[in-house]
Amino acid sequence: MRVIKRDGSEAFFDGEKIKIAVLKANGDVDAGSRVTESDAYNIADNVTKQCEALERAVGVEEIQDLVEKELIRQGFPILMRAYTTYRWKRAAERKGNTTDGKILSLLNRKNEEAIQENSNKNPIVNSTMRDYMAGEVSRDIALRYLLPKHIVELHNEGAIHVHNVNCGLVA
Repeated sequence: MRVIKRDGSEAFFDGEKIKIAVLKANGDVDAGSRVTESDAYNIADNVTKQCEALERAVGVEEIQDLVEKELIRQGFPILMRAYTTYRWKRAAERKGNTTDGKILSLLNRKNEEAIQENSNKNPIVNSTMRDYMAGEVSRDIALRYLLPKHIVELHNEGAIHVHNVNCGLVA
C-alpha cells in the first residue's frame, strides 16, 4: 500500500508511524486520558485496515482523519483533541515564515541568486545585504498574504510572472 505525502510524492505505508503519533499525543493529556501501547497498536491496525480497504494510495491528511475517527470510536475523545491540536500546530508551522532559510543564505553568502542579481551591487556590502533581506521578507509576505492564492500558484508554476513581487507591487 502507498501513501501520498504532503509534497505529492508517494512512499510505502507504515502503520508504525500511526502508533508512534498516537503515543506521542499521550504526552499532551492527563494520565487518565492516555492510551496504552496495546491501544495504540489496535488504533494503528484498524486505520491500516481501513486504508487497505480503499484499494488506492491514501493521503497523509486522510490517514490522520481516520486516526481521529478511530480515537473517538475507541473512546479517547480527549486524546483525539490533543492529536488534532498537534496537527493544527504542525500545519501552521509548515505554512509559517519561509524566509529564514533565504535570509540565512544571504548572510552566509550562499544565495547565488542574490550574488548574480545585479552586477552593480556588491552583495557583501551591508546596505546591499539589508536591501536583499528586505526584499525576501516583502516577497514572502506578498506571496503568503497579499496576492490571491490562484495568482501565487500560477507564479510558482512559472505560468505567469508577477514582477516586483518583493516590492509589494501587487495591483
